[in-house]
Amino acid sequence: MLERDQLIEITVSISAVVLMLAAMVAIGSQYGAANSTLSPEGGQMLVFAIVGFILLLTGIGFGLAYVLNDPEDGLETNDDDSDAGSAV
Repeated sequence: MLERDQLIEITVSISAVVLMLAAMVAIGSQYGAANSTLSPEGGQMLVFAIVGFILLLTGIGFGLAYVLNDPEDGLETNDDDSDAGSAV
């Protein structure tokens, strides 16, 4: 059985992909020509959609890492044994 964290990650990821596909279909139907090609404006919109998708997934990754971080994992504490900040 899947854990709660995995279900959240799967749901958010699938939602982001569905949003991207919907944006691509909307751009294709809005800026598509009669011979099944994309106009130059549509190409620019598609590039913006891809860049937005990359930024969206980056934000989602940071957000999930923050929300799903358990305090008992010890990820937010500093280890005094491996203090790389004092290395010169």
